Amino acid sequence: MWRSGLTGRWDAWTPALADHAFLRSRHSIAGQTDFCPWQGGDDGIHFIPFCSSPPTLLASVRCRPMAVNGGIMKTAMTVAGSDSGGGAGIQADLKTFAAIGVHGSSAITALTAQNTQGVSGILDIPPAFVEAQFDAIAFDIGIDAMKTGMLSNSEIIDAVAGKIRQHGVSKVVVDSVMVATSGALLLREDAIDAVKFRLLPLALVITPNLREAEVLAGMQITNEQEVHEACRRIHQLGPGYVLVKGGHTSGDAVDWLFDGGHFIPYSSPRINTSNTHGTGCTLSAAIAAYLALGRDVADAVAAAKEYITAAIRYAYAIGKGHGPVNHLYALHGRG
Repeated sequence: MWRSGLTGRWDAWTPALADHAFLRSRHSIAGQTDFCPWQGGDDGIHFIPFCSSPPTLLASVRCRPMAVNGGIMKTAMTVAGSDSGGGAGIQADLKTFAAIGVHGSSAITALTAQNTQGVSGILDIPPAFVEAQFDAIAFDIGIDAMKTGMLSNSEIIDAVAGKIRQHGVSKVVVDSVMVATSGALLLREDAIDAVKFRLLPLALVITPNLREAEVLAGMQITNEQEVHEACRRIHQLGPGYVLVKGGHTSGDAVDWLFDGGHFIPYSSPRINTSNTHGTGCTLSAAIAAYLALGRDVADAVAAAKEYITAAIRYAYAIGKGHGPVNHLYALHGRG
């Protein structure tokens, strides 16, 4: 690692920028400019140069700073299904963790055969092996924050809830994956009950979309007042915060955060694109990552909302269906 005094200078660097802004250093290597991560230590800030790459590959490479506190990288875990197409599930979550600057780990609950056009097959992982993955991470790497995604049956939900309690994970974001885009239920009734009564009491934040909020609250949602009532009903199931997403409505995308007493709206302009695969996974993963960095819930949601909005804005078209959001838009020179 190179010291900053030997290799260059920070451009307007302050410690407050460290957990989410891009920090830049300039190096004269064959006339190229590279962008390096940083690492904090007792004796100051160090650079990590990209000297192993040819100079022609160093141009305009930009990475998140390492999210370290006293030299220890913050960690976030995703407990979710695998998306073979790479746009959602654990693939989306791990890209999000990396983009925000925390170390990502995973416990895979299901394998899916899917692409931009849909899902053609699902293979559930045995609950005991989900537990084994969880233990492997918790006993070694640790879990500063975590999120859950696809938990396809009550046995897996019970296994995950048991491990959350066993390991005392407090910063839990539940992405209640239970309703398909078509409106069809993805979970059996017993699994929905397991989410409501065994997982939600352990959640710091739950992030249902409108259809999922309807299922959890047992009511129809057609207006803002009904969104608020649904938030109240879901909050009574035990989570610390309820974030009902408004991405499937018309007009601006307004999400509502409820803490049991107050509502906070988060609004963003609607972006005209069909490449939105993985938006729910990405938002919940971003919230978990910011929680791992030490932000409070309201601030973590605000930062995550900003991140997913940019990821949608710079989404790219691949395949013959709905392409994914661009988790690494900043690495690609966007934003």
